[in-house]
Amino acid sequence: MANVMDELRARGFVKQTVFEEELYEKLGKESVPFYIGFDPTADSLHVGHFMQLIAMHHMQQAGHKPIILIGGGTAMVGDPSGRTDMRSMMTKETIRHNVECFKKQMSRFVSFEGENAAVIVDNGDWLLDLNYIDFLREIGTHFSVNRMLTAECFKQRLERGLSFLEFNYMLMQAYDFLVLYRKFGCQLELGGDDQWSNILAGANLIRVKEQKPAYAMTFTLLTTSDGRKMGKTAKGAVWLDENKTTPYEFYQYWRNIDDGDVEKCMKLLTFLPVAEIEELCAFKDERINKAKETLAYELTREVHGEEKANLAQNQAKAAFGGGDAELLTKEVEGVQTVVDAMAAAGIAKSKGEARRLIEQGGVSVNETKVTDVNMPVPAAEFVLHKGKKVHVKIIVK
Repeated sequence: MANVMDELRARGFVKQTVFEEELYEKLGKESVPFYIGFDPTADSLHVGHFMQLIAMHHMQQAGHKPIILIGGGTAMVGDPSGRTDMRSMMTKETIRHNVECFKKQMSRFVSFEGENAAVIVDNGDWLLDLNYIDFLREIGTHFSVNRMLTAECFKQRLERGLSFLEFNYMLMQAYDFLVLYRKFGCQLELGGDDQWSNILAGANLIRVKEQKPAYAMTFTLLTTSDGRKMGKTAKGAVWLDENKTTPYEFYQYWRNIDDGDVEKCMKLLTFLPVAEIEELCAFKDERINKAKETLAYELTREVHGEEKANLAQNQAKAAFGGGDAELLTKEVEGVQTVVDAMAAAGIAKSKGEARRLIEQGGVSVNETKVTDVNMPVPAAEFVLHKGKKVHVKIIVK
């Protein structure tokens, strides 16, 4: 069995571990059940979850069993990590809907069939019916408040006020690890480095309660070279759901990242061999654009499939030059609606034909399908797509 930690290290995933040599040996000789937690705070995963999905894929391919923990219980409390304010609490119905959305997106990265089939569990199944006194007696006695207050996830909240509700989060996440150890033999928790204190608490709890080995590993956070979290745009988060972030917008996000972030993102987020990535990123001049295109295409293909990745790539090349699709730039005057613009630019022979094309679903503006024949022009400059071959940059005078 190949040791997956070698692959994760080579790609720059590993940030912190506990009992590292022991864990490395175990990962190299046996199948290790592991878990990653996801709080269902939206109806789609976003770029911030991307690394966990890729890491889960690497682990499963190396023979280890993924346990996907959906925080149906903890989402009703809220994780204070990385927050300066308290999260709003969610209803059970909202959480259930979000979980179903997650499952569909995760199936692109992990297999739910076969020997090491991934399983999805909801911590609401054991947290929501806990007896508070029993929980305090079994779990709470093993936690030092003094030590908890030194954890980074709590320190940054103390100035603004940390509710007792949130203070319980670390205990609940640690308890999750203990439950998964008892149910599935789970020995390892993975997550972003902002979760280090919570993950370590769970590994320590298992070692105290069960007198058995348990491990923690965190990953580098996906940030830009100047330290900002990746996955944010002027419109908000970059989502994996194409109804929230279109394949074209998703492609463009990665195509336009800073040159200095390309190699890191390729190693962390694609499945291309490390040697191939280093070769692609060897040049720091304009040739880095080839690597950016490869990155954008590979990630769009991973999330949305080959057909939509090809379409996004062709549309980007058509809109910005360099493609073999038809590229036009048209200046139009005095237009108020997309229909007006199509007729004025000669994309449709008449306004009537433009309306028919829209009604047939054949027109998009900046990769958003036009469904309203009265849609106003969105900006002074935009890209209008008719079908798969006509892409016109419209400039409104």
